[in-house]
Amino acid sequence: MQPHHFSLRHPLIRISTTLLLCFFCPTCAEPAKDSASPDSVWLKGTSDEKFHTVARQLRGFDMAMMETAHRYTELYWAGRDGNWQYAKYQAEKIRTAIENGLQRRPKRAASAQTFLTFVLPEMLTAIEKQDSSLFWNRFGALTSTCNACHEAEKVAFINVAPPETRLSPAHLFK
Repeated sequence: MQPHHFSLRHPLIRISTTLLLCFFCPTCAEPAKDSASPDSVWLKGTSDEKFHTVARQLRGFDMAMMETAHRYTELYWAGRDGNWQYAKYQAEKIRTAIENGLQRRPKRAASAQTFLTFVLPEMLTAIEKQDSSLFWNRFGALTSTCNACHEAEKVAFINVAPPETRLSPAHLFK
């Protein structure tokens, strides 16, 4: 089974970004004078109602996992390229994505603790040492821990595996 690949061009990422911009940009939520009918404005109601609408659009931990999947793929290719700065960037963003997801779904915290406390810091150590052999050892542990978490959360059908296809041109910037 081929893993799902996500990029910034992925429609859900674009939708999430648009929703955030619309929430924080008051003019986006309001129709332009003489140009938009009231039916074309989807973000309606009080500020609290709009906030709840945006929160519902961002959903729970699944959106954090979409970002994590994208960054996992980029981390893999950064390791292949020996692009240690990019690898560090992606590993740190994986932490941020998971921590943000845990704010929305704190019941997932117990399953994520090994990853956040041990596995990801060990990956960052390998990256800091710029040690390819250690990086691939830790990448294997990272992948296994992802799958163990999925099993613990009863979504074992989501199997994480190293990517086969590069989706981002980021390697061009090494």
